[in-house]
Amino acid sequence: MTDNNNLRQAALDYHEFPKPGKLEIRATKPLANGRDLARAYSPGVAEACLEIKEDEATASRYTARGNLVGVVSNGSAVLGLGNIGALASKPVMEGKAVLFKKFAGIDCFDIEVDESDPEKLADIVCSLGPTFGAINLEDIKAPDCFTVERICRERMNIPVFHDDQHGTAIVVGAAAKNALHVAGKSFDSIKIVSTGGGAAGIACLNMLLKLGVKRENVWLCDIHGLVYEGREVDMNPIKSEFAQKSDLRTLDDVIPDADLFLGLSGPKVLKPEMVEKMADRPIIFALANPTPEILPDLAREVAPEAIIATGRSDFPNQVNNVLCFPFIFRGALDVGATTINDEMQLACIDGIAALARATTSAEAAAAYQGEELTFGVDYLIPKPFDPRLVGVVSSAVAKAAMETGVATRPIDDLEAYRQKLDGSVFKSALLMRPVFQAARTSPRRIVFAEGEDERVLRASQAMLEETVERPILIGRPDVIERRIEKAGLTIRLGKDVDLVNPENDPRYRDYWESYHDLMARRGVTPDLARAIMRTNTTAIAAVMVHREEADSVICGTFGEFRWHLNYIQQILGNKTLNPVGALSLMILEDGPLFVADTQVHLHPDPQQIAEIAIGAARHVRRFGIEPKIAFCSQSQFGNQGEGTGGRLRGAIKLLDSGDYDFCYEGEMNIDTALDPELRARIMPANRMEGAANVLVFAHADAASGVRNILKMKGGGLEVGPILMGMGNRAHIVSPSITARGLLNMSAIAGTPVAHYG
Repeated sequence: MTDNNNLRQAALDYHEFPKPGKLEIRATKPLANGRDLARAYSPGVAEACLEIKEDEATASRYTARGNLVGVVSNGSAVLGLGNIGALASKPVMEGKAVLFKKFAGIDCFDIEVDESDPEKLADIVCSLGPTFGAINLEDIKAPDCFTVERICRERMNIPVFHDDQHGTAIVVGAAAKNALHVAGKSFDSIKIVSTGGGAAGIACLNMLLKLGVKRENVWLCDIHGLVYEGREVDMNPIKSEFAQKSDLRTLDDVIPDADLFLGLSGPKVLKPEMVEKMADRPIIFALANPTPEILPDLAREVAPEAIIATGRSDFPNQVNNVLCFPFIFRGALDVGATTINDEMQLACIDGIAALARATTSAEAAAAYQGEELTFGVDYLIPKPFDPRLVGVVSSAVAKAAMETGVATRPIDDLEAYRQKLDGSVFKSALLMRPVFQAARTSPRRIVFAEGEDERVLRASQAMLEETVERPILIGRPDVIERRIEKAGLTIRLGKDVDLVNPENDPRYRDYWESYHDLMARRGVTPDLARAIMRTNTTAIAAVMVHREEADSVICGTFGEFRWHLNYIQQILGNKTLNPVGALSLMILEDGPLFVADTQVHLHPDPQQIAEIAIGAARHVRRFGIEPKIAFCSQSQFGNQGEGTGGRLRGAIKLLDSGDYDFCYEGEMNIDTALDPELRARIMPANRMEGAANVLVFAHADAASGVRNILKMKGGGLEVGPILMGMGNRAHIVSPSITARGLLNMSAIAGTPVAHYG
């Protein structure tokens, strides 16, 4: 079977299995009993109906309308496939709906309409107004799409957006803005030559005019050649707006000295000899799919300094509408916009363009491994999987909607709104907010033992942008600088971050002597101390904290937890600081759940279990959460004498003899801990209300197993592990941690002890 056949079958299997299609309907409310049924349907549903009848604006409170977009097409101009009809276009429209959900959390219905008359199609779309908060028109041929959009925008009081026109135009606008920045040119002075007089091409040219391009500097060509005054073949009022008063007739005639070629036409339209005639540092947007107007390699053979974008993902600078439409709709829906106006579109352009000029997110770098994501010739616009898009772009769109008076539900606090958007993609953002706020009150010096790791470098960049901490990196400066450059980061050694070079540092003698002083009576000779301070970065970092040259060490991005723990205990452990357990915060779809002890004690005794619970309660409160600690075992409230139940009962007895202000209960099964109704049946007099949010185990294998199952099968995001008992002076992460996870740990390490006891 050929590669093409393999790809075709893989695509068909993707659409067919495990169930046909790419969408399903999921309920957002429980429907488990008669009470739920009476509220969801008759008679309770009548109350919501009457509220909406009284005030239509309440539909966004009592129904999904405020977060629901209709993706509408008649399949008359499906990208790369042409007029394939409404039914055949359904996989494309389902895909569009999936992108809305994935990138912006917007729910969609795809609606394929078998209607070729543009006015009748517009009537159908307008009649659907009560269902949706916005309409996305898709894959409708030109010039019919102009008619449909115009009628719908005039008659509907919700945003109507033809993505093929405006989505493409917005992403082209952002790419052009940054391309001109790289080329050292400006909108008001460039000459543009464009091929393709369809909806997308015309919309892109109109957008470029709004950005400052002069109409007389735009030369539009189509399959018949230049669009000129007096031409009668294949003309329409929209295309005529770009007619030039000229005797030139072909693309080859008009291409000389062009600064920007904009192609939305067909394959191989732009020849290398034409590129040779363009201005210095030409900008070439060859956006035809699947084969562009010219391949980048051919263009660069005659113009090595060319700045090139295509519509394909296998070349740099893919002009992809997904950079725009989820986020412009997100902002528009959230403020109840009645339309998507020019100002909102321009705000979208500014947001996308600015994000590309910022440092690349770690999440985007992970999704596009091996690609250079540094702003410049090959990185003009951000990648679709950059999770910052929703916060940056949607908040800019919402702001523009409010400023132009089209928002019916204005947002009072835009910064809080942006943080909420970030929280929708960074699952840890909302839970981590109180930790970050506490960390900002008193800057602490965080030393990263594995300073050469790219995740550490990205976390350090984020720390400089989001916190007041100054990172300290342990590593070889030449290696670190190469990786900073490759990752497109802006941090500078010595200026933004401090550096310890284990191969050559003026403090080397101080460090090995300090380590030897601590370990001389534990079998460490001076020679061994010297060797360790040259090679063991965890030990170096711990010595820095011991010497008060740093406040906290973060290590563990590679290697085994207990290996790192050994050096942390050797150097930083004392009568008051001693590891009592590792606590992992698992962020799940229905909220946070803490698990302990996942690492430190394999078989903790009752005293150690009690200390784990006390430490967990203290750390859980750092997240603004009141702890409810369940001691978990196969045993349930004393029904088994063997196993871990006895040690857990001993820990509870120790806690009962003290004076502690947190809720705890056990020993019990995990389902009993998480299901208060089950717990009430088994132990009616139990002292816990609601579900437990902290699970404490008497065996590290059990705790670690639960943590990993929640992470791998439950979709949980881990924050931690948090090393308890060390006064926030050391944390050992797991090798699977992400850059975002390291940033979270830096905030935890950056919080002064006084903030959490």
